[in-house]
Amino acid sequence: MRITSIAVFLILFISCKENKRTNTLNKEQSVNKNIIKPEFQSIIDSSEVKGSILIYDLNKDIYYSNDFEWSNNGNLPASTFKIANSIIGLETGVIENDSVIFKWDGEKKWLKNWEQDLILRDAFQFSCVHCYQEVARKIGSKRMNDYVSKLNYGNLEIDSTNIDKFWLEGESRISQMQQIDFLKRFYNFELPISKRTERIMRNIMLIEETDQYKLSGKSGLSNNNGEYNGWFVGCIELKNNTYLFATNLEPKNEFDFDSFIKKRLDLTLLGLRKLNVL
Repeated sequence: MRITSIAVFLILFISCKENKRTNTLNKEQSVNKNIIKPEFQSIIDSSEVKGSILIYDLNKDIYYSNDFEWSNNGNLPASTFKIANSIIGLETGVIENDSVIFKWDGEKKWLKNWEQDLILRDAFQFSCVHCYQEVARKIGSKRMNDYVSKLNYGNLEIDSTNIDKFWLEGESRISQMQQIDFLKRFYNFELPISKRTERIMRNIMLIEETDQYKLSGKSGLSNNNGEYNGWFVGCIELKNNTYLFATNLEPKNEFDFDSFIKKRLDLTLLGLRKLNVL
């Protein structure tokens, strides 16, 4: 009986030790996947903004950022939601195809680029707010909620009263980490969407293509009670690897529109250069 008790004790002792070793290993692996890059912080500080540059190495499964706490905080998705909105529009048939034309109603708009008829790619690249508000209204709150849940996109508050503005104001939130997770599933062909929709999305998201890389993405800007917040999310595809990025910035001092919107792209590209991606 005594021998049996000792055997049981030894088994439990070894099991606990193995569990502790496994938990420690898992914790170390999790930490090693999140690498702090002080160079990113230097880029941000020198640009009179605050925020985080988050870059994900798809091959190595490693995240690089200057501030992982910021990267996990939620913000309004703003026009980065046009990625999901386009997908949902295509999947529901609200957007028939990539040749669909958004007709200009002849009224003055916030941006001159919006004062014309636009095909889908141009509406996306010019970030035409009223075009995508029309898409959202046609999708409707129920289908929008169903698809947002299906795509596992952020934490959005959507109902019939805010269907055409929930991504611009209110309580909807998405973090940089959630943006990367969504993009990772998109580029790994893991989203529950058709191949046709994937093909169209890759086309309209493309910003620049060279012999060395393909740069794709979407910017976004929100003004929540006078607090400006800017996004640039997307990916850069090389011959042997893909890097996903989600940059989120806020102005430190007075808001200058032209300067701030340019910094979202410029700082992201500088971050990629610091990783020797470019």
